Amino acid sequence: MSSTKKQLSTDSSDSDPWDHLGSPTLWSPTSGIPLQDGLYVDVAFPMQTMESPTNVEWKRPKEICPFPQFIVDGATRMDICQGVLSDCWFLSAVASLSLYPSLMDRVIPSGQSFQQGYNGSFCFRFWQYGEWIKIRIDDRLPTRNGRLMYLRSAKEDEFWSALLEKAYAKLNGGYNSLNMGFPHEAMADMTGGITEVFMVSSLPQALGSFLQPLLQKGALINCGNSQGPLEKSNEFGILFRHAYSVTGLETIKTTTGPVVLVRIQNPWGNTEWNGPWSDEKGTEWRMVSPEEQRRVQRVQQDDGEFWMALSDFRQNFDTMEVCHLSDDTLNEGRAIKRPWQCTTHHGKWIPPHGPPQFNLTLLEEDDDPSDSEQTCLFLLALMQKHSRQRGILPVALQIFKAQSEHDFLSPRDLSQFSPVLNIGYVPRRELVMRGRLAPGHYIIIPTTSETSQAREFLLRVLTEKGNNSICKPVEGPAVDANTPIAPLSPRLPGLPSTNEAKDLFFKHCTKGSCKPLDLYNLLTEAIAKGVFAGSEKKLSLEHCKSFVVLMDTQGMGRLNFTEFLVLWDKLRRWTSLFMTFDKNKNKVLEYQEISPALSEAGIQVDGFILQLIGLRYTEPDMTVSFPGFLFLLMKLDSMIRKFQSFDVTGMGMISVNFRQFLLMTTYN
Repeated sequence: MSSTKKQLSTDSSDSDPWDHLGSPTLWSPTSGIPLQDGLYVDVAFPMQTMESPTNVEWKRPKEICPFPQFIVDGATRMDICQGVLSDCWFLSAVASLSLYPSLMDRVIPSGQSFQQGYNGSFCFRFWQYGEWIKIRIDDRLPTRNGRLMYLRSAKEDEFWSALLEKAYAKLNGGYNSLNMGFPHEAMADMTGGITEVFMVSSLPQALGSFLQPLLQKGALINCGNSQGPLEKSNEFGILFRHAYSVTGLETIKTTTGPVVLVRIQNPWGNTEWNGPWSDEKGTEWRMVSPEEQRRVQRVQQDDGEFWMALSDFRQNFDTMEVCHLSDDTLNEGRAIKRPWQCTTHHGKWIPPHGPPQFNLTLLEEDDDPSDSEQTCLFLLALMQKHSRQRGILPVALQIFKAQSEHDFLSPRDLSQFSPVLNIGYVPRRELVMRGRLAPGHYIIIPTTSETSQAREFLLRVLTEKGNNSICKPVEGPAVDANTPIAPLSPRLPGLPSTNEAKDLFFKHCTKGSCKPLDLYNLLTEAIAKGVFAGSEKKLSLEHCKSFVVLMDTQGMGRLNFTEFLVLWDKLRRWTSLFMTFDKNKNKVLEYQEISPALSEAGIQVDGFILQLIGLRYTEPDMTVSFPGFLFLLMKLDSMIRKFQSFDVTGMGMISVNFRQFLLMTTYN
């Protein structure tokens, strides 16, 4: 763990963050010598900015204005004005959070001010992997020409939002780490909620009926338009690749009848929609009485907040991020329905043991008159812990039908049964599954494709009728402590071990790098000496060119030793799959065996794609050879990873420029 992370842990301990307020803590930024002004200095915060250091002065609020205030008249969405940092994604999440005082109070504990007990430090709380941690910062903020460079309030003497931004920057490693991101990440870190990402085009035609229950249940909603250049705008003033908050939905009474409008907030605090119902050009408001406008709190000024019709919302926004809150995160005094009951489990993947299993019992269908099948709606969320430090693994979720709450599926069961719901392997910090199932018993199995790595995870289940649903870990039959449990996808002997592959590498690859011809000679020898002897005749130099370029991270047309080992691990895992699904052991896969083999690899394809695979990757007799199977898996794995590297919000849609498209399609 880095020294910075240790400092975070110290500052966010379980001790009361306000203990120091009684007697000022004296720190020097370099040596620990007490400062003359007696104000706290956070030596752990990286004081870098996006600007040249010569243009930046770090000042405390009392050096910026004569009478600074922490919060003036409550922390509201109108206190959020973006600076030069590209963190509208964070600001949008804060704007949504400010709609709920109880959520704000958890993130921004009360009792802090620039008057009584002030010593130059402030504390905030953020949710991390199932726990709330406290982050302490000093109040030095970057300024230029005496004005705040980054987030600020519309009120020049108010500083809660600027200090909150600094605390979140510290959590993530500094201000530079906030330069571009996604609102659902910040919403999860400030609420402990579970987030979903939707394409607006995929939402029900009755969009108001979809949005209203979400807002009534306290969900935080953000939207954006990804169809243009960064922060340029369309003809109606909606900025591309910019995060907005959905803050309300109202049926407005007009002289010609009721109209449903959605309220949007731009975290910049200005730059609004200028189409129908806008503040600037919306002549439609002339049909609405002053009393009705006051009822919905409509303010006609360029403050970043505006109204628009649902049809215009659908035309001008293409993505929507929703953060669902459970009863343990949302505790409002107003009349808000309890949205979810949350069950949480902390788990581990421990090689070589199989993945853990959890029993889900749904006892009573939801009270949803539109659901004719009488099912239970639920959200299942699998979050990898410490992913920022250790990287993100491809993970998957599967749900199987069970007979009782004590059922446990053996590796043999898992190879024979089909899941009722599943999401294949994708590299996500948090993988979320939305599903509906009839009341009954089910088994949830979270897995990772990297079965050799030990990792911790957080599994959460949200149900509509949580008090009538049960989710708990289920234990398998007792086994000898020294006998490992077979993993879900066991590795079978087929290619040489990693140690043997090292010898082959240094035998065939000169100067520590592996070129396509080197790999061809290496694989030919490895296959000829193993159970697939004879299949090396189906291996081609073209196969090996693709193996190399698809694993080549430097664009050099060759693999270093580390890249080779990563490739070898993939080839061995895919070899195990081939041996599992080669039922008659004739060293080829029949056409009907391809689809289940791909599914086991975590790759789901439809019938048309499968037909194309048959045309492109099979032999004349519609079988796939062993080298051809490795070639197919390498292509699919690489193209899926490339797609996911652009589809960072999980929307299932990407935007690439011409050069990026040529790079993806040519160098493979």
